Amino acid sequence: MASYGSTSLLDNPIWNSLSTLHARFAQGGELAKRFHPEIGPLAGLRQQSPEAYAALGQLFSPDEFAILFLESAPQIPQNWRMLKHDTIVQMVCTEPELAKVGLREDLPIMPLGAYDRAEMLDLATLTEPGPFRLRTSELGRFIGIREGSRLAAMAGERVALPGFTEVSAVCTHPDFRGRGYAKALVAATCHGIFDRNETPFLTSYKSNTNAIRVYESVGFTLRRTFHLAVVLPAQEDR
Repeated sequence: MASYGSTSLLDNPIWNSLSTLHARFAQGGELAKRFHPEIGPLAGLRQQSPEAYAALGQLFSPDEFAILFLESAPQIPQNWRMLKHDTIVQMVCTEPELAKVGLREDLPIMPLGAYDRAEMLDLATLTEPGPFRLRTSELGRFIGIREGSRLAAMAGERVALPGFTEVSAVCTHPDFRGRGYAKALVAATCHGIFDRNETPFLTSYKSNTNAIRVYESVGFTLRRTFHLAVVLPAQEDR
């Protein structure tokens, strides 16, 4: 079993990422933090409280929403809007040998970088694997598969904590689905994380059973669930 950090960090992953390995991308203070707007709308609270939500509201521009992963039901201020409330699962992969079943030496998996940003954003906008903006790819290593000149599929790394890295932005263009690209990219991303002596984890909507089956096939297991809250702070809190 590969585990190189305290698993308790995963109970508040966004806050702990912004407080540690991704502090350079963070905005905020002791109660609430968010990723830089060009990275994305993910935000974290030290813990839910009126003061923390007030601090969070100051970090977002008018009409800009925040995405929170919460251990308990959202307790947002009465004058805020709840745009979405759902259940997400957090999964971890602790056995490198299990992830190897998804590796595909026959596929031309390649690194993605700054020159690929526009295509990555287009693919993420089309397939909606989760919040993805122009600078999201700065958070970690991204890889992809091309068909001719087209970016057919990609996956990468998002939230980073001591000992843990999140697999994220797993998506395949509709024209190229059914070829096992997602499974291969998740497996390859996991092995890049294992090579750094870290443990891969990811999040998915609980209702997305097709994606969860893919993740289980390369060794991911359920760790816990979260409340996903997409919230719009009140104008006076900005």
